[in-house]
Order: sequence, then structure tokens, then C-alpha cells
Amino acid sequence: MIKLNKILLLLALPIATLAQKKELVQYVSPIIGTAKMGHTFPGATVPFGAVQLSPDTDTIPYAVNGRYNGEVYQYCAGYQYKDPTIVGFSHTHFSGTGHSDLGDISVMPTVGAVQLNPGTADQPESGYRSRYEHSKETAEANYYKVFLEDPKVLAEMTTSSRVGFHRYTFPKSDAAHLILDLKSGIYNYDEKNVWTVVRVLNDTLITGYMQSHGWARTRTVYFAISFSKPFKNYGARQSDKNQPYKGFWRKFDQTNNFPDLAGKQIKMHFDFATEEAEQIQLKVALSPVSMRNALENMRAEIPGWDFDHVKEKGQQLWEAELQKIKVDMLRDEDYVNFYTAMYHAALMPTVYMDVNGEYKGLDQEVHKADGFVNYTSFSLWDTFRAFHPYMNLINPARNADMVSSMMAHYDQSALKMLPIWSHYANDNWCMSGYHAVSVVADAIIKGVYKGDAKAALAACVQTANARKYEGIGSYIDLGYVTDEVSGTSVSNTLEYAYDDWCIAQLAKHLGDDATYQTFAKRAQNWENLFDDRIGFMRPKDAKGNFRTKFDLLETHGQGFIEGNTWNYSLYVPHDPEGLMKRMGGSKRLNVYLDSLFTMHLPDKFFANTEDITREGIIGNYVHGNEPAHHVVYLYNLAGSAWKGQDRVRMILKNQYHNGHDGLGGNDDCGQMSAWYVFSSLGFYPVSPGSDEYWIGSPAVKQATIALAGGNTFEIQAVNQSAANVYVKEIRLNGKKLTGYRLKHQDIIAGGKLQFVMSNKPNKSSE
Repeated sequence: MIKLNKILLLLALPIATLAQKKELVQYVSPIIGTAKMGHTFPGATVPFGAVQLSPDTDTIPYAVNGRYNGEVYQYCAGYQYKDPTIVGFSHTHFSGTGHSDLGDISVMPTVGAVQLNPGTADQPESGYRSRYEHSKETAEANYYKVFLEDPKVLAEMTTSSRVGFHRYTFPKSDAAHLILDLKSGIYNYDEKNVWTVVRVLNDTLITGYMQSHGWARTRTVYFAISFSKPFKNYGARQSDKNQPYKGFWRKFDQTNNFPDLAGKQIKMHFDFATEEAEQIQLKVALSPVSMRNALENMRAEIPGWDFDHVKEKGQQLWEAELQKIKVDMLRDEDYVNFYTAMYHAALMPTVYMDVNGEYKGLDQEVHKADGFVNYTSFSLWDTFRAFHPYMNLINPARNADMVSSMMAHYDQSALKMLPIWSHYANDNWCMSGYHAVSVVADAIIKGVYKGDAKAALAACVQTANARKYEGIGSYIDLGYVTDEVSGTSVSNTLEYAYDDWCIAQLAKHLGDDATYQTFAKRAQNWENLFDDRIGFMRPKDAKGNFRTKFDLLETHGQGFIEGNTWNYSLYVPHDPEGLMKRMGGSKRLNVYLDSLFTMHLPDKFFANTEDITREGIIGNYVHGNEPAHHVVYLYNLAGSAWKGQDRVRMILKNQYHNGHDGLGGNDDCGQMSAWYVFSSLGFYPVSPGSDEYWIGSPAVKQATIALAGGNTFEIQAVNQSAANVYVKEIRLNGKKLTGYRLKHQDIIAGGKLQFVMSNKPNKSSE
């Protein structure tokens, strides 16, 4: 058997034969990220791990002179491939988000005089940052390594779920240091840190906590840090210049060897004497509840100092995750793309509870998860579309826990709402819709969530009737969100209508006819904003008048969030037949879709929208942003499935690549990646809440999905090639499948889906 090296940054591995593809973790490239944005972090983590330990390459502030700094958007994940320096290794990160937070507890090794400022990229020697080269940088699943040029230190990272494990190989020095920066963070500003506490318990152990006010309004992270070697000296600096009252702690010298620190901005140094190539290791455990729990997490998960064992154990967890789908692909780079997509789709949401089951709830009280694992960081505007349906297929027990986490969020909410965009015992209320109801309904209808379904339905109804939230009162009273109430009135209306359809489906599933009738009617509210005169969705005021000054291509200020009416007018996933009829029939829908993919969207139309960049656009189809992810499959409805098949394969090739700029848009917590996995397999959940998937064009030669309960579902593409993108025939368990739709039950029951591929389009309606 050929022994393959672990994947390095930017390298697509030479792929061996299918029989040799046993360690799938070797085909993961954690460095594949968002084009130009750097929104994916390359560091170490285990699947859905609470700790996501990664390098940060700069300290860009959120605001300059009191105004938003547009440059900070590049640093949503803390790491930018183009940057020449690293400022530290922090323990919490988001993957592929368009806004940010976190970057907690940054550690940086240095040698020489102690410096507690980061310095600048052009003069790293003025601070503790260091130059590095990509040729001396390695990223693997649960492992990151880089040589820091300035201190001549080799830095290595690995993790368990709740503990970050550092290994630093120092040169010989009497002045080796580990810098602990408790001030820095992602999307940082001077007032973001509310309070920080550090207690030095002995010469190898410290504990503490940090409170911050950012995207999460009230967030507290507790930590415990253990050193493998006693430090000979330590010190701290606080930069709370604007704090008028400092009490009588001034009686102490708190800068040197003082064990009881508290303030808003704390940086520390821990000093060592090292021999040549001496290794100093560091364990950083996190907890949402207490310093005591952080220590318990450390002792439970990484009791010793065997770095390589922890690395291997984490990679075994990744191997088990990736083995859930085994594929044979056409191209070498497709293997890396596929398993990197699976990797990205297992980074978030993250575990948010301690080993004893405790976590801090939305009510800021301590709770204990009873019979489920509690998760945080639900980017639901993105992930309801494909990520959670993907989880229902390959990881149903975990998705059931995520639904339980959402229900716990609801129970703890003073507003009695399911999460919108939640993280770290907060809801940051980002984006539109109330898409937790889609996730809840989809999981119950597909038999994944085994909890109290009636209570879940009640939570969905209560959320959908929260009149004070972003135009819902207007939506209930008038059947649409008015232009006066919200600047994103059209997208809000369309997303509420889809979510209401999900509630109706759940009510129907549970036999609640009254609720079904109410929400089935509300689900048709999308029709209220379709302007027949122009054939597009359009904002409408409270008097029922469509906005007169309206631009069909502009993505900013036209009533939509991160899109234009060309994209959003197709966002009726729950009633595509009704939409097609309203548009004028299948011929009109065909023309619309063809135009969408072939027209040119000039740069000026998305100049004011950070999340939409040229790399993620094909014509006017914005794949790099989620609202259009289902659109290519609408060709099936229009009677031109062959066009959709061609374009699915084109999107897969055009928008997903190996390398540091491998994605055409934000991965958005796994949504872009889940789209890739589904579409590569040959089907996609156009309308979660339904038990159907729509057929596309598989990119795999063959695939085997390991299902819960021991069943497997096999996919085979006969005559597969780069040119054979058209589906000539489909057979399910030997019987011809018509209609280009596949039932969820057909998959989870196990069996075989066979595609016969051709280079000639099949223009029949079947």
C-alpha cells in the first residue's frame, strides 16, 4: 500500500486507487477557505469541538475613529493567508461567518526581551508577533504546525473537545516566554472586554474568566491553563487607562508575580530558561460555567502530557466522521474538495457544555443537559437549507441534540422564541426569518427528533407570532412586512412564508388541523409581494402600494438582505409550482433561469454588500450567498432537468477548489460545504420540512452512505465522466425512478440509487 503523506497547505494530494483510500482524514485540507475573505480557520479541533485552536494573523480593530472598519471583515476567522505574520494562537473561532466574535485567550511564544504589545506587520520585532512562511506551515485535521521565524520556535497545536493542547519547541535561551493575551479578540474594540480575572494558583497552573460584550451581548468564558514546566517568573500589564476608580489594590505591585489579577485589559508573560530544542507544553481548558469546571474538563479529557496521543485520538474522531460517506471521484482534487466539505460541515455548531453536563443558558443561569448534548452557534439563516438536512442523513442523533439545544434555548428565553442566530448563551439576532422552525419541523417529520413534538410545535407557533420581532406584526396583519417597517421587508416576508409552511407541515404531521390551516394560509403570503407587472418580488408600503423607485439588480437598499430581486423572486421553495404559475408557466421560468445564469451583474450592484463578491457569482446567480442555493434545481420543475444537471456540475467545478481561496463565498458554518456534498451525491433538499430531495447530476463515480442503524445507501453513476453530465436514466433498487425526486424514507431504508450518465441531454419530462 502506498503511504500517503498528510496533506499540506495548498497541496492536492496524489490520490491512490480506491482500495488504498482508507484513511480519509488524509484528504482533508483545513486551509481551504473563502476567496479573499479568509473566513475559514486552519487550526486544530475535533468534530464540533468547543475548542477551535487556530493562528490569528493580525489585530485589526472593529472600528477606527468610532466608525466601522471595513478591513476587519477579512478577519472573521482570525486568519488571513496573505498576511506575513502571526500574532497568537487563540482558542475559539467561527468558520465561514460574515460577522464575528471570539478569538479568546491568545497564546504566543517569544524569546528575548518581554514585549506585551503585538507590534505591527511591517515591524513585527516591535512586538510579540512573528513572521512565518507557508512552506513551514502544516494543517491537518486536529493538528496545526508552524515555524515562527523571529523567536525560532516551532509551534504545534492539537485539541480534545474542550481543551487546547500547545507544544512549543524553543531554542536555548535564558529569556523564553509564553505571552498570554486576554485583551485581544476577533472584531475587537477597546470597550469589548467587560472584565477579566486571573488567579495564579502555583507555578504551573492558572485559572480565570473573561466577560465580553460583542456580537454576543453577554458572554463569559472560564479557563484553566496548565504548564508542563514551572515558570520561573511571571508578570502582567493592564491598560485600563480610562477606569476612574481603581480601588486600593494599588498597595500591591500587580505587574510582577502577583497572583490575583482583575481588570478589563490584561496581558501576561510567563518566563522560562530553555535548552536547545526543549519543548514546553500548555493545556488550555474552557468552560461556559466555572473555573472549577474548566479544570475538571482538562483532567477528564487530557489528564497527561502525551501530545501525539491526543492528536491521534482527535484524528480518529475525524476519521470516524469522514467514514460516514465513502466516495470514488473523477479527479484527484475532487477527493480533497469532498472530504474537506465534510470536514467543514463538522466544525459547527460546537459543543457547549462541560464534561459534567453543565452549561450556561440563555437566562445566564447554570443548567444541566438531561439526555442530550448541548450545542451553540446556530447560524440558522444559512444552515437550515442543507446543513441540518445533511445532519439528518448522516448524523441524526447529533442533529436531534441540536434540536434539543434549540428547545432549551426557547425554554430559557424571556421572549419565548426559538433561536435566530445563537452563540454562547446569547442570541445575536443576526439575519432574517425564524428558521429554527425549519430545522425542528424537518427533524420531527423525518423521525430524527424523539422529544416532545407537541411542545416543539408550540415553540414554533409562539416564535412565529412574536409580533415585536422584525415586522412579524405587520406580516400577520397585512400578509407582508411593509417597506416602512423593515429595510429587508421582501426577504423577511418570503422567509417567514417558508417557515410558516414548515409549521403547517409539522402541524399536519401531528394531526393539528387548526394550526395547519392557519399556517398553510400564512405560507401563501409570498404572493402579496409578487408584482405581476414586472414579474419580480417588490417592496410594498402599508397602503398596499409597490415601491416606485426600484432597481432589479441592486443588492443594497431594495428590500432584500444580501441579494437582489432576481435572486429572491425565486425564493419560494415550499411552493415552486405556485411561483411558476404566477410567473407565467414553465416557459417563462426557463427563460428566467437561463437569464439568471448567463446575464452579467456589474460590480456596482454589489459594491455595498460585503457578503457578495465576484468569485461567488455566475452571471447573476450568487452561489456564494445562500438564498439561491436551491435555484438550479428548479429546472426540474420547468421541464428542463437537463439544464439543471449541466449547471449543477458547472457550479461544483466553478465554486469549489483546492487551495486557500477554495470557496466562492462564506462557508457559513458548513452550508456551502453541505451543498457541495449533497450535489456531488446527486440530490438536494430544495424545501426542508418536506420528505423529498430533488435530483441533480452526481459528481461521484460511486458513493456509500453509512446510515444510522447499520443500513447503507449506495449511489452509482454508470458511464460517469467530466463530459457525461446528463442523467439518461435513474433506478432505485432496480426500478426506474421518474419525476426527478427521491424520498427520505427511500434513502434511510437503505438500498441503491443508480444513475446512467450521458453526454447528451435527456429532454423528456421524466
